Amino acid sequence: MKHLFYALLTLCFAAGCSTPTPTLDREAMRDAVLARITGATMATTELSILDFGAAGDGQTDCKPAFDRAMARAAELGGARIFIPEGLYHLCGPIHFVSNVCLELAEGATLRFDPEPSHYLPVVKTSWEGTFLYNYSPFIYGYGLHDVAIIGQGTIDGNAATTFATWKEHQGPDKELSRRYNHEQTPIEERIFGEGHYLRPQLIQFFECERITLQGVKIINAPFWCIHLLCSKNILCDALRYDAKLVNNDGIDPEYAQDVLIQNIEFDNGDDNVAIKCGRDDDGRRHATPSSGIVIRNCRFKGLHGVVLGSEMSAGIEQVFIENCTYGGYCKRGLYIKTNPDRGGFIRNIFFNNCTFGEVEDLFFLTSMYAGEGLDNHHFTSVHDLYIEDISCQKAHAAAIVLQGTAQEPLRNIHFSRVDVEEAAIGLSMDHTEAITFTDCHLGGYAGVPTTASHKDNVFGR
Repeated sequence: MKHLFYALLTLCFAAGCSTPTPTLDREAMRDAVLARITGATMATTELSILDFGAAGDGQTDCKPAFDRAMARAAELGGARIFIPEGLYHLCGPIHFVSNVCLELAEGATLRFDPEPSHYLPVVKTSWEGTFLYNYSPFIYGYGLHDVAIIGQGTIDGNAATTFATWKEHQGPDKELSRRYNHEQTPIEERIFGEGHYLRPQLIQFFECERITLQGVKIINAPFWCIHLLCSKNILCDALRYDAKLVNNDGIDPEYAQDVLIQNIEFDNGDDNVAIKCGRDDDGRRHATPSSGIVIRNCRFKGLHGVVLGSEMSAGIEQVFIENCTYGGYCKRGLYIKTNPDRGGFIRNIFFNNCTFGEVEDLFFLTSMYAGEGLDNHHFTSVHDLYIEDISCQKAHAAAIVLQGTAQEPLRNIHFSRVDVEEAAIGLSMDHTEAITFTDCHLGGYAGVPTTASHKDNVFGR
């Protein structure tokens, strides 16, 4: 048990131990964000998808009906499109217009056809932090306002037989996308789609404002489940997941501002929430940080609870994770990852009152993710993180890992009342400054020291 870390820590661990940074007014910052979030304004005119030729028989291609309903909603200046109970098969994507609420009744399922050609022509999108043109996301909106998906129905990406098998083939396209990024190739020339293997997202709203996603269940996504790209004023509430295909992240805000994620039941094949902000040159050029993101009252289950990065070159700030628990295994509770390819910053992150069961690592922060960028000089500034009232039953690998770089140490990170009952490694730190611990127990409680006995007296032996 030589790695077991039993201690009551009330010390300041620092390279040249400096005075801790005063705790920022977390609640005031959070409440200012919440005051700006309204979600979508809902249209009152109601349209039934059945009136546009849809049939919930699981066989009729309902894409033309959704196209007609969206066109009519645009003519009306907005509408609530109601989908009654039934199984609605779609041979192609739903493209939103502004002022539309898609309401799925309990027992209603949108099931998308897995044939890739149905999701052409390509649309402007992003793939792992690089802007490009690719297969359309299955539900897509670009440059819109006041869009919503609500109800107790299900959205089924149905992607197991095609898109879910593409990861083993995507390597050359992934590298090509990154070369376009680093060489600053015009986005209009970054064409993927047919003949390529970059999987589309299930739901993507791109450059949209005032979005509500509420209640629905999401399963079998082709890639990320919900991608909130360059969008703001977003409410994600009471969503339910059973999305375990390859890279089925739950919610990915990217270049996103003012986002509330609450009351979510996650069960994902990848990260539950992954906050991103562009990769490398694209991110640094776009230069709009992801900020003002509140994650509360969620139950995590899947790969990681909350991730920041690794695509975060435009910066991430003002993230509040609070009052969350777990519904099953998570590899890591909070995982922050960047590397010297990225640059940017991660700052003013608050992680409060969360509980986990068994994890690999409870809190892992690395500036050397994937060993990439070692020859580059885009070091990320990571500072002012506050982790308070966090508990975990067991960390099979480590309770807390902090990995900075010599060029840009991690700094001003404060842990208060972090309790891990059992940990193989309690604490591992490299290249850090002004790291404080208050009333933390990483691997158990030391308790009252035992008194000396005759056999403990080495001088008498």
